[in-house]
Amino acid sequence: MAAKFGTSGLRGLATELVGGTAFAYVRAFALRMIEGGYIRAGATVYMAQDHRSSSPALAIETAAALRQSGLVPVDCGNIPTPALALYAMSRKAAAIMVTGSHIPADRNGIKFYRPDGEIDKADEAAIVAGAAQNSGAPKIVHQIMGHEGAPALQQYFARYADILRQNALIGQKIGVYQHSSVARDFLIRLLTHFGAEAFAIERSDSFIPVDTEAVDSNTLMRMASHAKKLGLAAIVSTDADADRPLVLDENGVQIRGDVLGIIAAKAIQADFIAAPVTSNSAIAKATGATVELTTVGSPFVIAAMEKAIAAGYKKIVGFEPNGGFLMASNAVINGMSLPALMTRDSTLPILMALQAGAESGGLSTFIAALNLPMALGDRLQNFPTEKGVALVTLLRGDVAARAKFTKGYGNILDINTLDGLRMTFDTGLILHLRASGNAPEMRCYVEAPNIKAAKANLIDAMKRIAVFG
Repeated sequence: MAAKFGTSGLRGLATELVGGTAFAYVRAFALRMIEGGYIRAGATVYMAQDHRSSSPALAIETAAALRQSGLVPVDCGNIPTPALALYAMSRKAAAIMVTGSHIPADRNGIKFYRPDGEIDKADEAAIVAGAAQNSGAPKIVHQIMGHEGAPALQQYFARYADILRQNALIGQKIGVYQHSSVARDFLIRLLTHFGAEAFAIERSDSFIPVDTEAVDSNTLMRMASHAKKLGLAAIVSTDADADRPLVLDENGVQIRGDVLGIIAAKAIQADFIAAPVTSNSAIAKATGATVELTTVGSPFVIAAMEKAIAAGYKKIVGFEPNGGFLMASNAVINGMSLPALMTRDSTLPILMALQAGAESGGLSTFIAALNLPMALGDRLQNFPTEKGVALVTLLRGDVAARAKFTKGYGNILDINTLDGLRMTFDTGLILHLRASGNAPEMRCYVEAPNIKAAKANLIDAMKRIAVFG
């Protein structure tokens, strides 16, 4: 089985997942949940899926594996991952999301949830071992499933329906880049609820992978054009399964996910923040919170948050440069209670950013006032993982190679190898290289004092990586 766990869930080519691999992993997950005492035989497991063409077949295989494991699958349809997780956890049930998130359309994946939240690395290891023992052609028996998509989505809507005053966005024209996101209609409904005039933009019947951490330049140019033409205050969207937000200001300029995280953390008055080492270096300064940097991936962010709970912190959150926001503590925002949700969510950071823009005369004005260093990220697609690992390994260990690769960037003040290679220079530049854990891609992140320097250095670094490849 070529599929493997990435930074968030099982991932692989769709053709490799369907026909036995997904079946084996779901069976192994079911066994782990039952043997671990998380659920009992005969328990309900809630399912949902994104809009990829391969997702329906993968969902059928998933449901069959659950039935043959003595569990009862219930279909929630095409709803956001955080909506599925919220619904299942509130019912002390396990859940499975069939999604490849942001990765290319020929790939897919599965996200697994225990009744208390995302599976951890120990669960992953047990599932991988169990899948190897359950490999083989699956027996697929089509049976009618219960459907609870409407109540699941309504519960998710209710979570945020009062977090802003009902007319908080009145007079705001906000675009919703719909593409193939499972949240595309939900966002229209939510924004309208808060008084905004919502515009549906570029809805697609075919699947479009949107990586909120590396939006392609053509998409950004089109969004900027929409913003200007329609006079929009912002454009919002998500990735395929809606656990990662995308927010652009009134000029069509993207607000990176970790900046969205900072905005939401400040609204919560967080005293502890867990974030991947790829994040903006100014999180602590901007929020006043204790910050722990982690390896990339929500399981590592969650592990750091759990340690913070044990250490006695009271307002604990986590977020990633892709924008996914996690809450380990209950919070009060605008006088309204918001229960903890220990999985990545896109809706809270979207709403907090829109509220900040509405109250500050525009999102660009608000973001400029934060006075953060400018962080950007991009990826080289179809870059074999082994080549990416080889580049990082070379630059970590070979001083001469590192000096050649970074020539002109300045003197290196600090090297961080927690996840890939992150180098801090005396020019104010930070350069971070890492091979993707989800797809054959090479990730590159830069941070600089201003947008001009960040863009120039990102373009230059991507060229240097391409030469290596």
